[in-house]
Amino acid sequence: MSDAAPAAGSPAASRRILAPLALAQFICSFAGSNMNVMINDISEDLDTTVQGVQVAITIFLLVMAALMIPGGKLTDRYGRKRCLVTGLLVYGVGALLSAAAPGLGVLILGNSILEGVGTALLIPPVYILTTLLFTETASRARAFGTIMALGGVGAAAGPLIGGLITSALSWRAAFVFQALVIVVIIILVRRIEDPLPPDPTRPFDTVGTVLSAVGLVLVVTGILAADDNGWLMLALLALGALFLAGFFRWVRARELAGKEPLLSTSLFRSRVSNLGLVTQNTQWLLLMGVSFTVASYLQVVRGYDAIQTGVIFTAATLGILVSSLAAERLAERYAQRTLILAGFIGTIAGIVVLLLIVRGSPGAWAFAPGLLLIGLGLGVMLTPSVNIVQSSFTEERQGEISGLSRSVSNLGSSLGTAVAGTILVAGLTTHAYAAAMITLAAFGLIGLAAAALLPHSPAAAPGGSDHR
Repeated sequence: MSDAAPAAGSPAASRRILAPLALAQFICSFAGSNMNVMINDISEDLDTTVQGVQVAITIFLLVMAALMIPGGKLTDRYGRKRCLVTGLLVYGVGALLSAAAPGLGVLILGNSILEGVGTALLIPPVYILTTLLFTETASRARAFGTIMALGGVGAAAGPLIGGLITSALSWRAAFVFQALVIVVIIILVRRIEDPLPPDPTRPFDTVGTVLSAVGLVLVVTGILAADDNGWLMLALLALGALFLAGFFRWVRARELAGKEPLLSTSLFRSRVSNLGLVTQNTQWLLLMGVSFTVASYLQVVRGYDAIQTGVIFTAATLGILVSSLAAERLAERYAQRTLILAGFIGTIAGIVVLLLIVRGSPGAWAFAPGLLLIGLGLGVMLTPSVNIVQSSFTEERQGEISGLSRSVSNLGSSLGTAVAGTILVAGLTTHAYAAAMITLAAFGLIGLAAAALLPHSPAAAPGGSDHR
């Protein structure tokens, strides 16, 4: 490893490395949630429909989910820093194009396509570089804690920040804000040295990329179509499953032929990593599902505007920020399995609190305790889940596992929104709100069960030291 790795042990050097990586995760999480409060403004300004803007949001999710695995793989061939900078540049161009969009088509090109591609290119290097540059358990926990804190804040505070910018200036200014943050990140990232050299001779599995991308697009489309047409959802999910099955058959055939596939099947031989991926998926499902359900209830049933709703969500933002930034101290005192278990218990407790308060006529701040509990719970477990998955594999496998990890998390986000939307679509009532929250709590129990199956010593994971 190069001199950059040990330099990360210095507090000043750690901050220089972490600042651009955490900001990159923040702006991508922000982009995934802030457009929800701009739908009406954008549709009026661009003379389109609310459904048209929702299509743009959906395509953004699809592009990210479909390209995250190939994006992680490209880091091996072209280098982690180069892919990070390229992704930032593509994202920045997309943000500026979105800000100047004269119509929905250009907005889709800028936000959905370019920002989606940029995100798929830049997010895997964030996690790979963090794993490679922070080699000690405590320092890596602190690094992932900072990154996940900014990611959680970006997702939770996105509606508030987007609402404030839109109300004070316009929705276009929110995209300019994204572009300005990208410029800052590009300046800061110059200080980072890639600890591993790129390998231009590394083969890239184009057929595998197409099969996996099409399969994931169909699966996510099926999930997002759940609130419109049940039969269409089933058809898309079945077709997506066929493509993904074809992808794994292709991967296995390449491995048997001694060729490098897009995603090695050996990644799924680690029981610890598999369980960690389940917890990651469930965590983002809960975060986005609760955000969608509570925000819809507050705005549609209670009549709050975007800014008021965003202010209420500051309780969740504060919880995520506090618990994520405490990741280093928590990692020193408790096992990662313990933290993930505690996180799911806290999150489920928060959902139960939110479920119980709607029985009466609660004031706005009655939602704060439940949201705070959810924020604290998610913040406690986001970092150890990522750390468990990334640390289950050696340095040369980080490109693959990072892309898989981020793709699984994005699928969780899509599933959370789709599940909540399916339940609420028939008519947003107190009963529908309760049904959505109960369903999310059930998913939380699935995550809790996966966490309980994690071994007390992840270092002993089978496959953790597998080489290609």
